[in-house]
Amino acid sequence: MPHLLLQLSVILATARVLALLLRRLGQPAVIGEMIAGFVLGPVVFGAVAPEWHAALFPKGGLAALHGLGQLGLVLFMFIVGAELRAPDGARARLVAAAWVGIPAVLLPAVLGLAIAPVLHRDYAPAGVGAWPFAAFLAAALAITAFPVMARILKDRGLTRSPIGQLSLAATAFADVLVWILLAFVVASIAAHGASAFVRTIGGLALACTVAFGVLRPLLARLLARHAHDGRPGGAVLGTLLVGTCAMAAASEWLGLHAVFGAFLFGACLPRDDRLLDTLVERLEHVAVLMLMPVFFVLAGLSTTVDAFTGAGAWALLLILAAAVLGKIVGAGAGARIAGLDARSSLAVGSLMNARGMMELVVLEVGRAAGVIGAGLFTLLMTMTIVTTLMAAPMLAACLRRADARAQAAATRE
Repeated sequence: MPHLLLQLSVILATARVLALLLRRLGQPAVIGEMIAGFVLGPVVFGAVAPEWHAALFPKGGLAALHGLGQLGLVLFMFIVGAELRAPDGARARLVAAAWVGIPAVLLPAVLGLAIAPVLHRDYAPAGVGAWPFAAFLAAALAITAFPVMARILKDRGLTRSPIGQLSLAATAFADVLVWILLAFVVASIAAHGASAFVRTIGGLALACTVAFGVLRPLLARLLARHAHDGRPGGAVLGTLLVGTCAMAAASEWLGLHAVFGAFLFGACLPRDDRLLDTLVERLEHVAVLMLMPVFFVLAGLSTTVDAFTGAGAWALLLILAAAVLGKIVGAGAGARIAGLDARSSLAVGSLMNARGMMELVVLEVGRAAGVIGAGLFTLLMTMTIVTTLMAAPMLAACLRRADARAQAAATRE
């Protein structure tokens, strides 16, 4: 226990310091927490002070941290599922979200499939075929960080703007597509044989049916009766946590990662902003501020400095090019089709290029399924940090140019 508490103290202190530093630089605090995981891993801390690193994070002494990290991951994905919203304004906004969301998934996924053969030989674990490896890489490049995007928009007061509304709706739409693809990829890896794959996918379809056909109306009645003001008491909140853990356990039993079940249970909750605010107040702060930094550090401990040697630098550039061009061009083109001007479309593409915590969740799923090794995990984690850091400055640049253009037009008039 003293060793675990020391580990938590170092993790939380490092995460808080880097979060505050990144906030001063105009970035969301969570990026600092993600970087903390990288800093405390073998690439930085392990290289600078290998003896201290081995003493603080011994290979045989991470079980307790792993349990805490997985718990944080389950709670976080439950909140992400609860945050998902269908676009307001019915059909018109849904169509606009689809115009942006589909190319924002399709183009980076296609580029991921294109570069996969180049990376497969050096970065695929033994026994992983070309197709599962390529499909996972496609999903990894196609994801967008809904929570990070929401935080950037909120910090800049753009949540209700056309850019913000379209970006959030498109990201919700796109991430659902990516999670469906990822579920199929993980099922194909975990299931040995066609019959096992069919059982896994059939079980997932049954879980979705139960969640939205049975649990959703039951939860709606429960909350309407015992939490009509949107603030569930301890008993109701405990019931929601039981459901989250049960669905997470069910998805593990199906051969999928626990995050699928937690996400599914959160998505089947009634869409009530008051309920969401309560869940964020009571659960997200604990999950994000204390437990998710543990997950980030465990992710950082899975990295390797060898990933940057030899052809690693070229592989990283290839991954970054596919990730950035895929998201910015795909989402930007979709936003133009949806009716935004060029600069606003570029702003939407810049926002959807942020991958943040969601990408690390995807990488953890891939690592746990054995579809990627330490080398590619390291390169993709680096890509995640770089693309997430790009979002806020690119958005600010687009907005500054738009303001300058508007002022120039007003002066001419």
